[in-house]
Amino acid sequence: MRQTGTVKFYNSQKGYGFIKPDTGGNDVFVHVTAVERSGIGELNEGMRISFETEPDKRGKGPKAVDLQKAG
Repeated sequence: MRQTGTVKFYNSQKGYGFIKPDTGGNDVFVHVTAVERSGIGELNEGMRISFETEPDKRGKGPKAVDLQKAG
């Protein structure tokens, strides 16, 4: 299910960050590979994003995939 949220934190040097979903709940992890695949370029704090989630292979909750800029 597609969600929208706001980039809470993103560190391009470390290659990860978190998105705060509009629906509340836990922040969603986002990895640099999802950013690169999206073609967005760079995530900035406060940026509006739409995304899907999938389980993180390390079992630490969901991660954001299929990122798109949201209006």
